[in-house]
Amino acid sequence: MKKAKIITDKHYIISDIDKRLYGSFLEQLGVAIYKGIYDPGNPLSDEKGFRKDIIDIIKEIDVPVVRFPGGNYVSGYRWEDGIGDKKQRPSRLDLAWFTTDNNEFGLNEFADWAKKANTEPMMAINLGTRGVESAQDIIEYCNHPSGTYWSDLRIKHGYKEPHNFKMWCLGNEMDGFWQIGTKTPYEYARLANETAKVMKWVDPSIELIACGSSAYHTPTFGEWEATVLDQCYDNIDYISLHSYYDNNAKDSADFLAHSDLFSEFIDSVIATCDYIKGKNKKKKKINLSFDEWNVWSRQDLPYERWSSAQHRIEDIYKLEDALLVGGMLISLINHSHRVKIGCLAQLVNVIAPIMTTDTGYWKQTIFYPYFHASKYGRGTALNAIVDSPKFDTKNFTDVKAIETAIVENQENEEVTLFILNRSLEDDIELSIDLRQYEGYKVIDKIVLYNDDLNAVNTAENPNNVVPYSAKEEVALDGGRLTSAIKKHSWNVIRIGKRG
Repeated sequence: MKKAKIITDKHYIISDIDKRLYGSFLEQLGVAIYKGIYDPGNPLSDEKGFRKDIIDIIKEIDVPVVRFPGGNYVSGYRWEDGIGDKKQRPSRLDLAWFTTDNNEFGLNEFADWAKKANTEPMMAINLGTRGVESAQDIIEYCNHPSGTYWSDLRIKHGYKEPHNFKMWCLGNEMDGFWQIGTKTPYEYARLANETAKVMKWVDPSIELIACGSSAYHTPTFGEWEATVLDQCYDNIDYISLHSYYDNNAKDSADFLAHSDLFSEFIDSVIATCDYIKGKNKKKKKINLSFDEWNVWSRQDLPYERWSSAQHRIEDIYKLEDALLVGGMLISLINHSHRVKIGCLAQLVNVIAPIMTTDTGYWKQTIFYPYFHASKYGRGTALNAIVDSPKFDTKNFTDVKAIETAIVENQENEEVTLFILNRSLEDDIELSIDLRQYEGYKVIDKIVLYNDDLNAVNTAENPNNVVPYSAKEEVALDGGRLTSAIKKHSWNVIRIGKRG
């Protein structure tokens, strides 16, 4: 059996992990909202129409933040359509997804749902067809206490206390030709800066996220980030990253190596942020918000143009998709010194870990790494030096078979190792010296594996690919941990004082 070794030290600290790293995303698309989290009349829904079972599973994951309402949708969104009497709300054509939205679920419904789901809203504003004035109005409606037209209108709508939304995205993917109101780097940067300035005049306590490039491979990547940061540096707090990967080429080894590209993307944006910081002699540091990331085959379902709440973009995820999701989560943890917010896109039904039916829900393969990271990845990220077998693929060289992230939770007296074996052929014997954690015992080893990389879960067979406990596979002797890591598998090894 091939061998790998991890070297770490409790003083090799990357960063305390911001819990918002494990956030998600909901867009007015397909049945993510309607028939997803919101389904009035369904016996599983509460008095407001919110699916109680979905709220329960979101609370179990402990999703810390949810981005809303888009996504591409936001670039044509008139937020005022989604407030007030539902019977008086207009239906609008959504040019992002060629559907019609009746605006039954709007801003205040999302605020109510987020409270029930114990998650923090991350709002996006329209900088495609709108701009400064609309942004001023929405922040006044949401966050100003009272005494003005918009704040008093919120009170009239039944919300005496402000929503106090603290995170705001300044548009979405404004470099994309598919976006309503596509802009050049300079056009967007100037608008974003003026919008940010006014929003912080209304509420100085908010955090603002400027649009980065919509993908690493876009023609203006780098130039876009540098231009936006040059113009907006003083008024923003984060710049965003978006990334989706697929295995349409049917090359699993190459596909799993894409977590290396994911890390390279992050490193490049960090470098650009710090270049602008140095060039302009700034003191504050711009951090990153990776507010859209996932696996996505970029295939849609048949739909009727201008109809509402149709099934759209519902990828059924394979084991190999879950493995890459695990690799991206490992990368996010290992970059937690600069990536403070992350949003798996999306949360329910649309390229999602959770899929609903009229009578319940089921979990996709990608649910499990996401759940494990959110549940066990809270604390301090430690630097891990990995000595691992390597392989080459069509597009990558020196790909390490073993990827890992290590999280220490001092409060719970636990250490968690997230381990991905990207080798398609080899089980690997892993060793790590953990003698610093005297008295710690093995709590569990969780494994997500199937012989078939293409294995999926479905509504009819929801437990085809599920994690299992393999505590007996871990030896912890004299502080030295060893365990066999199965080929193409996701693993979570937990040790702690309670054992």
